[in-house]
Order: sequence, then C-alpha cells, then structure tokens
Amino acid sequence: MKGLILAGGTGSRLFPLTQAITKQLLPVFDKPMIYYPLSVLMLSGIDDIMIIVSPEDEPNFKRVLGNGEHFGISISYCIQKKPTGIAEAFLLAESFLAGSPVTFILGDNIFYGHGVPQLIDDAQRNNTGATLFGHYVNDPERYGVAELAKDGKILSLVEKPTHPKSNIAVTGLYIYDEHVCEHAKRLVPSDRGELEITDLNNRYLESGQLSLSILGRGTAWLDTGTHESLFEASTFIQVLEQRQGLKVACLEEIAFRQGFITRDKLKARASFFNNAYGEYLTKIA
Repeated sequence: MKGLILAGGTGSRLFPLTQAITKQLLPVFDKPMIYYPLSVLMLSGIDDIMIIVSPEDEPNFKRVLGNGEHFGISISYCIQKKPTGIAEAFLLAESFLAGSPVTFILGDNIFYGHGVPQLIDDAQRNNTGATLFGHYVNDPERYGVAELAKDGKILSLVEKPTHPKSNIAVTGLYIYDEHVCEHAKRLVPSDRGELEITDLNNRYLESGQLSLSILGRGTAWLDTGTHESLFEASTFIQVLEQRQGLKVACLEEIAFRQGFITRDKLKARASFFNNAYGEYLTKIA
C-alpha cells in the first residue's frame, strides 16, 4: 500500500493568505497543514508517500519535509503544472503507484479520533475496489453526498446537490485498488474542465466495487478551505493539545511509535528544535 497526497492548486478561496504560500503549508495551530494528512498515512503504517505539488511550491515542501528521512519514511514529489481536477492525481502518480493499491488523501483535510487508524487499516485490508469515508455534516450541500440503502450499500454519489438525499458527506480520504489509474484514464473532463473524483468513484459504484466506511461520533473531520474553517481547525487543535499535553500530528512522535525511527534519531531531531516542540520530542524520547 502506497500513500498519495494532493497538495497542489492555487488556494484562491484563501486569498490573500495564499498569495505567497500554498494553503497546505499554512499553520494549523503549531504545525504546517501538510503534517495532518501526512500523519494519517503514517499512522496507518504507510512509509512510501508521494505529494503532488505546484511547481512554485515544491522547494517549500522540500524545505519542510525533505525526502522523509527525519521520519523514517520515503517522500517523493510530483509537479502538477495546472490543477485540472482531483482525479488527475492518479494520472500524475501512475509511475509512482506502479500497480500498487493506494490510500489517497487531500492535503487540506484533517482527521482526528482514536479509532481512525484502525478504521483505515480495516478498510485497507478489506478493500475490493474503492473505499470512501463518510462523515455526518449539517451542510451536505457543500460536499459530495452519499445516498445509502438500508443495508449500508451506496446507492448514489452526488457532488454538491441542491437537495441532498442524506447528511453523509464524502471526505477527502480514499482507498483504491491497483486499477485506479486505468479508471482515471477513462474519465472525461466535466463541464468545468476537470477530472472529477466523483466520476471516478461512480465508475467503481457502477461495477459494484465501491464501499463506504462512516467515521463515528468520536471522530472529527475538518475541512480548511475557508478562513473561518482554518481558524476553527487551529482552535480545535489548540484546545486538544493544551488540555491533554499531547500533540496531534507530531510526525516525529508518530515515526518513533510506529518504529520508523529509533529513540536516538528522535533525540537528534528534538535537538534541532530550540523551542517547545523540541522539548516535547525530548519528553517523548
């Protein structure tokens, strides 16, 4: 299983914040946004990850994450010259995936909850095509929405429906089998000229190979696409960390607990940070 993160785009909804730096490197409380989706992949045991970025932002991502050696994983980068839809990610990453199944996550999505890694692990082991992750929301018209039968099977997927048939939004976390690139190649651009992720998922739905795993009440899914939601995400992380004394999406800690790096490497990384973050890593070590 490989990991893929889509972190391209212009982030125009967050202008002027994103005129100088990409959205996925903006701070969410005490860490860059990209730490959060990357932590989801690492917690599920994935150590071979590609991040799709825009040409002008690649140096900044490399400055922050490097090639992953500090976290005991492999991070490579792929340039997306112009964003033409989420599903384009699989065309860009075809050589990287090389016929491997993939856990795919959008670079601006944050997931939190004790059971999330186990839920992903179960979905990875039981996936027979594609698996989506759903979350109950108050405003489903803003998202892709899944309509379910009584037995939990997906009946339909509709992007930003005027009259939603459920309150289950499809999140930016997906698991696909080894045929995802083949399906992506057959997609036709939508009216807005993009390769839509909903169209890709509908191909799996039509073949009876699409499943949905619903994130329960004990989990949080945060979308950081607006100024308000970005602020709310930072506040959410701040409250959790200050109340518990434990950090969310601390990549070095995750790497250590997953066995990706040794205690000595964790200590060496802690000495790099001359601040509270370094002190936290020292305490973990």
